[in-house]
Amino acid sequence: MNDVRKIRKIYTSKPTIEGAGVHLRRAFGFSEVPLFDPFLMLDDFRGDKPDQYVKGFPWHPHRGIETITYMLH
Repeated sequence: MNDVRKIRKIYTSKPTIEGAGVHLRRAFGFSEVPLFDPFLMLDDFRGDKPDQYVKGFPWHPHRGIETITYMLH
């Protein structure tokens, strides 16, 4: 596995609001989903303002999908 692949495109995350008012930045998960199969979306949640995320996400059809959490030090 020494194949070097070229970078196809660099994406800039987009600010959006989801769920019950959760502020986040979506790196992908709009129209380009087929490029990232099997991943559905990549969201970045962060902030020091609880009112921007504390209400979370009410029930919706894909709630409970496998999530990956990463932390930066």
